[in-house]
Amino acid sequence: MIATYTLVKNLHVGCVVLSGAGFVLRGAWMLQGSPLLAQRWVRVLPHIVDTVLLASAIALAVMLEQYPLVQGWLTAKLIGLVVYIVLGTIALKRGRTRGVRLTAFGGALLVFAYIVAVALTKSVLPYVN
Repeated sequence: MIATYTLVKNLHVGCVVLSGAGFVLRGAWMLQGSPLLAQRWVRVLPHIVDTVLLASAIALAVMLEQYPLVQGWLTAKLIGLVVYIVLGTIALKRGRTRGVRLTAFGGALLVFAYIVAVALTKSVLPYVN
């Protein structure tokens, strides 16, 4: 059980890093107006990484018997995830102006940092002692 948990946790953390780095890269390309954003692999790969990320999160919750709406910090992560997805979509696709996209991109990065901080501290208010 411990080896499986460690494997799933490492997979989850690795996907967090890949997902965050990929979002930063795509955000930089968006700000530059790069044609790379239109490439098929750039549109597909994040969905694969994020699917593995979500599946590993669900597996960890089941293994640890800790669930959103029961554990406050997991609920905070889930709400943060929804906000991150909405802001990320506005930043990379739906924002009508560069200013809207830039604002959404910055907001998404802040929410991503919050989600990581909540995960590390297991606290809804990770920046408050």
